[in-house]
Amino acid sequence: MAAELSPEQQQQADQELKAKEAFEQAQLPYKWSQTIQDVDVSIPIPANLKARDLDIVLEKTKLKVAVKGQPPLIEGDLPHPIHKDESTWTLESVGKDGKEVSVHLDKVNKMEWWPHVVTGAPKIDTSKITPENSKLSDLDGATRSMVEKMMYDQRQKEMGQPTSDDQKKAEILKQFQEQHPEMDFSQAKMGM
Repeated sequence: MAAELSPEQQQQADQELKAKEAFEQAQLPYKWSQTIQDVDVSIPIPANLKARDLDIVLEKTKLKVAVKGQPPLIEGDLPHPIHKDESTWTLESVGKDGKEVSVHLDKVNKMEWWPHVVTGAPKIDTSKITPENSKLSDLDGATRSMVEKMMYDQRQKEMGQPTSDDQKKAEILKQFQEQHPEMDFSQAKMGM
């Protein structure tokens, strides 16, 4: 078993890992970023190329961007599926000397970070990602109601009040008692 690292050693190890990640990512022929919902990839190409010169494949679990007749700039299996119909690519001019292929990948699972764009590429440490703040209105209905319930329950706990689950249990018990007045609950010990 490895020895526990001191806070200074852990900080040093984290800095070394971050530097290694930055070096590996800088070696890639593309730049990429992600939010919890999507991944964006930017691939620089020569200014004289047009869209018809490109070979781009966007599939549910695969990505390929290449200049026709040349080795791919990026190609491989995606770590997780995408919504193919919601994912796009564009060719844009950047400055006077270049163009860029911008690929937008819409994640199927909008609740996970990707360690890399394609499975053969170097990974990043997804546990170190700091997500941007989001608004409840950004969330889909089911996720939003779950988060609102969790926030309500947290406030209730902080005030020493029953959570929504505790309230639900109490209501069910109350209904049961009303349906069975012949039962004596005066000596019952309730774990709520």
